[in-house]
Amino acid sequence: MAVHTASISQDSLSENFNIALEKSLPIQSEANIDKYRVTYKGKKGPGKNRNIVFIATDHEYRGEETLPALAKILAKRYGFTCTVVWALDDQGNIFPGSSNLKGLDALETADLMVIFTRFANFENKQMQFIDDYLRKGRPVIGLRTSTHAFKNSDNPNWGHYDYKYEGEKEAWHGGFGEVVLGETWVGHYGKNHQQASKLITEDTNKLHPIMRGVENAWAQCGGYNAYPQGKDLKILARGRVLNGMTPDSPADDTKEELPVAWVRTYQIASGKPGRAFTTTHGASEDILSEGFRRMLINACFWGLKMENEIKPNNSIDFVGEYKPTTFNFKGFQKNVKPSDLADWNSVIMPRK
Repeated sequence: MAVHTASISQDSLSENFNIALEKSLPIQSEANIDKYRVTYKGKKGPGKNRNIVFIATDHEYRGEETLPALAKILAKRYGFTCTVVWALDDQGNIFPGSSNLKGLDALETADLMVIFTRFANFENKQMQFIDDYLRKGRPVIGLRTSTHAFKNSDNPNWGHYDYKYEGEKEAWHGGFGEVVLGETWVGHYGKNHQQASKLITEDTNKLHPIMRGVENAWAQCGGYNAYPQGKDLKILARGRVLNGMTPDSPADDTKEELPVAWVRTYQIASGKPGRAFTTTHGASEDILSEGFRRMLINACFWGLKMENEIKPNNSIDFVGEYKPTTFNFKGFQKNVKPSDLADWNSVIMPRK
């Protein structure tokens, strides 16, 4: 055995090592990507063989909790394959608001993108996946801070996605928010953390499929100034600002009822047209409202042109325990990895 080992040249050893290394690199790379995401694979239902990708990284509203809760419902109860992608810190823990996010290659086979980001500045490769997706005209669901999803004006390749973009690409003025969702960041409307909102269905669109079965919807996060525009725009609901944080709080009569949920057709430069649904709400505690949660689930079906599957009594029950964190800056649950949420029965969000 010793003689046989000695007969192997140094060049052969190096060659074998390099081959082994080359074979291991894709596996290692894939493992590194997968730490950023979890896939909930449904077994049966109308969503079988349809893929939804959820992108979660905002600083305040606990989108890192809202999105996996919705993903579990859609996967478990309707058969969709739902992949949630989070931003992480250096230790691999979920770090809301970070731009350290990988794994958006999942968008290459996605049928729907659900985005809940704020002031993100993703690396070029991840932005390319988003841009490619949008060029195909595939549907988009945008929650809360996604009107100002990107703050990357210094990026020479993707600065036009910035929420304040007013550069030479006129078709991109207002950035991702205005071009895709119909509105960029304008400002708060009412006192956040002090004034909740009741959703009032727009009379002219009360029969829209997304509003099917939606009753008594309300949201705990405060209102936004929003004046959406765009092709085929339909306002689905307006927000009645309340003087309090409960659904029975009296209305603030000084506040106009502004749009808080709408649909439109988007089309980026050289791309195909696609469906978009936007709501200026969506915080972790907002989806405790059954009416609001139903609207979001319905919106996913509508985005996928599956209106016939929207029934007013479709199950929207949470899968596993949902224990949302009260939304605020720096109030996220620490030391939680995506893998901690991988099981159907995993608590969202685990306290450590």
